Parts: sequence; C-alpha cells; structure tokens
Amino acid sequence: MKQFLKTNVNTPIEYISSGLFVSSEPWTHTKRNISSYEVIIGVKKTLYIMQEDVRYEVKPGDILLLLPNHTHQGYKVCDPGVSFYWCHFYCSNYFAMIDDKTMEEEVLSFRSNPDYQRSNPHIFIPIYSVPSRIERINILFNQLLDVANANYYNNRSVDYFVTSLLIEISEQALTNFQTTKEKTKADKNLVKIVEWIRIHAMDTLSVTSIAERFNYNQDYLSRVFKQKHGINIQVYIHILKLSKAKELLTTTSLGIKEIAYLIGISDEKYFMKLFKKYEKVTPTEFRKAYYRTHLNNQ
Repeated sequence: MKQFLKTNVNTPIEYISSGLFVSSEPWTHTKRNISSYEVIIGVKKTLYIMQEDVRYEVKPGDILLLLPNHTHQGYKVCDPGVSFYWCHFYCSNYFAMIDDKTMEEEVLSFRSNPDYQRSNPHIFIPIYSVPSRIERINILFNQLLDVANANYYNNRSVDYFVTSLLIEISEQALTNFQTTKEKTKADKNLVKIVEWIRIHAMDTLSVTSIAERFNYNQDYLSRVFKQKHGINIQVYIHILKLSKAKELLTTTSLGIKEIAYLIGISDEKYFMKLFKKYEKVTPTEFRKAYYRTHLNNQ
C-alpha cells in the first residue's frame, strides 16, 4: 500500500541542508537514523537503499522520501558514478502519513470543488514516485542549491525554495495518482484533459478547442465528462475562472474589467452576468461582503 506525507505549507517548510552526491567508486549508503525528512532524487545510475525493511532502487528521475526516526541503509553496492540530489527538511506545521484510501478522498475533494483546491494548504509527498516531468523538479532543485549556497541577507529564502520544490513534487504526484487510479484508457485520457483544463483555465477556452486539441469528438467528450464529473465541461471552466476571480476580488484592488481580462473573459458585462449566475451576487457585492467579513473577524 502506498503512503504519502501530508503536510501544511501555510508556513514554509524548514530547510536544513541539501546537495548533489556523486560517488567515483563503488559505494554503499551508511546505516543511520535521523530526526529530519530527506527527499532523494536520482540523477545517474541506481541508488540501492532500504527504509526499515523496505528496499528501493532509486533510478534517474525517481524520487524517494526518507522519514525521520526510521532506519535507512544501503543493501547493495552502488556502481561508480551513482549520483543523486538530497535535501533534509522539517515540516513546520501539521503533518501526517496517509494511505491510498485517504489520498483518494483528498483527490475527490479537488475534483468536485475547485475553490477547495485553491484554498487547500496541504501538499502530498509519496514515499516513492516516478514523476512524469522530472525536468521541472530538477530545475527547481538546482535553483534551491544556488540559493542555499548564496550569502543572502535573509536566510528564509531557502525555506520558500524547498517549499516550492515539494509543491511541484506534490502536484505531479496528485496527477499521477488520479491517472493510475483510473481503470480504462478513456478514463486516463479524461484525467489528462481535466488537468490540462485546470492549468489553462485562465486562457480563452471552448469545448470545441479542447476536443480538437485532444482529438475527440466534441459531443462524445462532453457526454463522457458529464458522466464522470456530474457537470459539463463549460460549467467546469466557468467554476475554475470564477474561483480565480473571487481570489482576485478579495486579495487585490484590481477593477472588474481587469479581473475579467486576467481570467480569460474579454467582455466585462459577460463576466458580471456569469458571476451573478453562479454566485448570486455581483462581483462588487462579493468584494464588499468579503471585506466586511474580514474586518469583523480581526
């Protein structure tokens, strides 16, 4: 059964140390038990390491999370040239280990409520994963190393970089989790489409353009999407756009026209009509209501 570290990142992760390990000769990881978390990202060759009694082969592009107060040790000699990124950190806030079933419930919440997705303060790091876009993670790790080795006046910067790194790992793990849980090729393709819509929701999107991009018949895609998610694609796009609009209304002083433009709606009047349809109030009324609530809760 897979396990995931669930932790809150409202306060950034606490960075300890990081580096790139490279061995020029045959090497075996030492036996140890440490108090921090450690994330390992394979770069070259294979790292053979066990956590308690579970053995892992960390190949290039694989990610392993080592847990605090667990015994870690090599169980086989690694070839010369083995290398991997490593980073030790502490969780600053709430954290827990969750299983597949709990993870499935979390993913269901993301799918059914885009607002929860935006306000959700948690990340989910699998014990072992093979991310599909490891190049993004490697870029972030190199930025982390660069900042960690720089003599910044504010050493909190590196905490934010390691938090960004873990958020990226979490994002890819969530997408992979959704895809692997689906049974058929059509289901897996639909997960990819939903993720693409989520990422590009602030662009000017239409059901036709999405169907064309993914080589689907428009009517078929609309029908399958509604069967799976209970709403049609256009409604899903609207919900995502309005979720971002509500965030902008409550956290910025941008005008209604500017907000409409930022969420991919060129017609200000159409945006206001859409907002009223879904939220039952105008954007201006929503903004005022939020500020009153915010002030009363001070």
